[in-house]
Amino acid sequence: MSTPALADVVGRPWRKPPFIKRAGLRWGLLLGFAAYLIAAVLTIEVDWGRVYEGLDRGWAFIKSFAQPDFVTRSGDIWEGLLESIVMTVAASVVGILISIPIGLGAARNIAPLPVYMICRGIVAVSRALQEIIVAILLVAIFGFGPLAGFLTLSFATIGFLSKLLAEDIESMDKVQAEAIKASGASWMQWINYGVQPQVMPRLVGLSMYRIDINFRESAILGLVGAGGIGATLNTAFDRYEYDTAAAILILIIGIVMALEYLSGVIRARVQ
Repeated sequence: MSTPALADVVGRPWRKPPFIKRAGLRWGLLLGFAAYLIAAVLTIEVDWGRVYEGLDRGWAFIKSFAQPDFVTRSGDIWEGLLESIVMTVAASVVGILISIPIGLGAARNIAPLPVYMICRGIVAVSRALQEIIVAILLVAIFGFGPLAGFLTLSFATIGFLSKLLAEDIESMDKVQAEAIKASGASWMQWINYGVQPQVMPRLVGLSMYRIDINFRESAILGLVGAGGIGATLNTAFDRYEYDTAAAILILIIGIVMALEYLSGVIRARVQ
């Protein structure tokens, strides 16, 4: 008598059903997406002659990282770098302080509906406008300089941090918060002892991440005249001073790596 196969004894193994059950429709959508992707790529106009001419400049820029020039324009580099750091820290502090009450108001489980709608509207407006667009507008209003960059980064920080903080509050453990409320605590005590301990590690991590983003964005905002190291970097590229541009990029990369390490240390201590 032959031994029954394992599949006959335990049955067929379970498989997750496909998102689209009809095979014909599924394959049709895949083929349609592939055709659209190919058509989209073919519509991109590429001047291969221009690309060939730019290869030499690209290779020269890559080689400049082996011999970066920190000396020739050291005054402009350090002045722009200091401006970016000051602008980043100031915008991050102001943006985080404003984001906390807006994030609390944008959490539906702790805020009344009118406050929720207003705060969600602020978050939506802040996230809808890209930093470059806001910087161009503020440069037109306040002129060239770090003030426009500071206001732009503060505005962007509010939309970024408030949204993520509100989502974290909405997904927190309700048992701990309800226990604090049942003890007769006031609204401020409830926030301080029931909500804050659950979201504080996340808030610190997001704040450090936003500081990282703000510093990198400060280099981009300088391209449109909003202050920071970006103006010096743009000038170096315009003059084909690739060794100076490489030095600036190396400094930016080093500061970002330092911020990443600092973020890990702070998150570990908070948790």
